[in-house]
Amino acid sequence: MNNKLFLAACCLTLAAACTDDDNGSANTNGNQEYGEEYYAGGKAGTVFITSSFAYKQPMPVIDADPTLYKQFMRGERISDKSFVASEEMAFSGLGPVYVRKSCIACHPSYGGRSQRVSGKFDSNDSHNGYLLTIYDPTSPELALSSYFTGMPQTRAVLPFKPPIDENKGSGITITWLPHTDEYGNKFPDGETYELIYPQVTIDQAAILFDRSEFDIDKHKVGIEATIGIYGTGLLDAISDEDLRAEYQQQQARGYCVGVIGKDIDDDATGGNKYYPGKHPGRFTYLCTRGSLDNGPGANALWNITNVNRADRTSLYITRAYAEKMAQDPDVQKLYAGLEPEKIVDSLMSKKQKPEMTMEDYEAFMVWHRGLAVPAARNLDDPKVQRGRTLFYETLGCTACHRPSWKTRDSYLPLPEISNQTIYPYTDLLRHDLDMLEPGRARVCRTTPLWGRGLMKIVSGHSDKLHDLRARNSVEAIMWHGGEASQSREKFHKLSKEDRDALIKFLDAI
Repeated sequence: MNNKLFLAACCLTLAAACTDDDNGSANTNGNQEYGEEYYAGGKAGTVFITSSFAYKQPMPVIDADPTLYKQFMRGERISDKSFVASEEMAFSGLGPVYVRKSCIACHPSYGGRSQRVSGKFDSNDSHNGYLLTIYDPTSPELALSSYFTGMPQTRAVLPFKPPIDENKGSGITITWLPHTDEYGNKFPDGETYELIYPQVTIDQAAILFDRSEFDIDKHKVGIEATIGIYGTGLLDAISDEDLRAEYQQQQARGYCVGVIGKDIDDDATGGNKYYPGKHPGRFTYLCTRGSLDNGPGANALWNITNVNRADRTSLYITRAYAEKMAQDPDVQKLYAGLEPEKIVDSLMSKKQKPEMTMEDYEAFMVWHRGLAVPAARNLDDPKVQRGRTLFYETLGCTACHRPSWKTRDSYLPLPEISNQTIYPYTDLLRHDLDMLEPGRARVCRTTPLWGRGLMKIVSGHSDKLHDLRARNSVEAIMWHGGEASQSREKFHKLSKEDRDALIKFLDAI
């Protein structure tokens, strides 16, 4: 990593946190006490802020510790800065290929979700937090193509070329198509709604590999939007045993049975130093990451920007890409006439020079782990209470959106958030909602609902679901087929007053 990038962060002079909501600094609820459910992130992880800065706040336990707070602020600046390439070397701090230049380029509003985009896929667009997936639709597990990384890169540092060039041919295009469901997109009382879903196409001309090597027409392309970052430390603090127990309980009841993430061997991937061994996947839409130290930020900081550090000293590229680049005249010039086989060996080496210091990485993880959850709001409102009753008792939403968990007895990275009752409204398991054209996320992790009611204020939109096909909560619910069909049918039969009450409850939590 270019050390100049973090010079300002390393020289911070930090003042005590202000309690003014308007400036976005962390605050508490003073001496006022609320009911337990208001503390969505527990007493140690909840902030009472409803402004556009609600998702960027440090937990109270971070705010109270000068050392942690300094690391948190340093980590925040790392997430906000674009990584840069050295003039002396084609890939030093960014590249040779990458998905985005920075964390905030995918996660706007400090952990909020990206906004739905239409037309040209442009990774320089600050609203576009989509990640591409290219997969074989005929394979049982929708296997990713070996020609591309799990999240295909569309940017490159010269003289390297991106595997997919957004500017060649018609590039990548997202088209939103209308869908009419079995209810005719209409409630019994006559109110209507709209449903849309994405169709993603890539021009063969935009692909580095020619059709004889890789034929895009024989594959499918999907998009997945970035997941909110706030509260991930608290989800990490839920014990593996409790997660497995939830899965077994669902197995025993026989309906809405979630798929538990397979055990991830963190030791084999440079993962969790606090709890080594295997952990059931709980992060990402497909639950492919078992702990935060081997999860969203720890992994993405490496594979989104292709920035190396001491525990990740390989490049995020495929052998097919390395072999293609080894034949490129411009790349050969960079390697001063080295034989193509040696260029491939160099690119595929697992002993790349670390570009990011571990001090910067640790600070980033304090920020990532320490982002607070906004408190619930207006839970004593009669309409919100009516919506709560519908959510808990009438519609059966809690079968998947489990309201509360208790964090483990000893969460070593941040012991202050141990033994906290939290309200994320997720079972951290995968369920099949039988959505039309869902891409690889057909069986998708139950989305945590905490804090989502503030999305409009924080991010300027309320787009939902894994590809942002739902523009509001009503559309999101009406896309809930498969295991959630009964809940959707019950919602469809509700009166207008009750539908509005449920939405008001969702906005309150």
